[in-house]
Amino acid sequence: MRVAKIERKTSETTVTASVKLDGTGQYDVSTGVGFLDHMLEQLSRHSLIDLTVRAEGDLHIDPHHTTEDTGITIGQAVSEALDDRRGIRRFGSALSAMDETLSRVVVDASNRPYLIWNVRFGQPQLGGLDTELVKEWFQAFAQNAGITLHVENLYGENSHHICESCFKGLARALREAIEVDPRKAGEVPSTKGVLGGTL
Repeated sequence: MRVAKIERKTSETTVTASVKLDGTGQYDVSTGVGFLDHMLEQLSRHSLIDLTVRAEGDLHIDPHHTTEDTGITIGQAVSEALDDRRGIRRFGSALSAMDETLSRVVVDASNRPYLIWNVRFGQPQLGGLDTELVKEWFQAFAQNAGITLHVENLYGENSHHICESCFKGLARALREAIEVDPRKAGEVPSTKGVLGGTL
């Protein structure tokens, strides 16, 4: 079974994340940041990755460390559960609409982490979460999950809708990318025979 549990403890945060890649989208999330919880619940539900997260951080300062370290820990759990990534489809993409908003997310689960982020928000905070921290979460997740990740908001006005469409888009693209391809089960999806490193 493709499952993993990661515990990360620093002087700023303590985070535990468990994932089951072949799940049904069940979640149990508590970070102390309500809006972040809501986004992680969307990620789980729409990717079908079962996700459990517990985070305690220095929220008396701000949500930065908790947000970033949650991205790191979930990303590490996903990477560990993928193991050598043998048999996965590897690529995934999604157009994610929410009311007036449309976002595009593309994933290559290549073990070559990279983030392209073309998203802007019209307001500085969403439910106590600084909107500039949304990019920090995606950066931390991509780096530690070992994925190339392109996120682009094509248009939209409402910052909540923009953010949620990005998380839902990630969920759908990730679901496609990490799915096992029955025609290539057991094979590494690369002409190199291994994922990671240079092209």
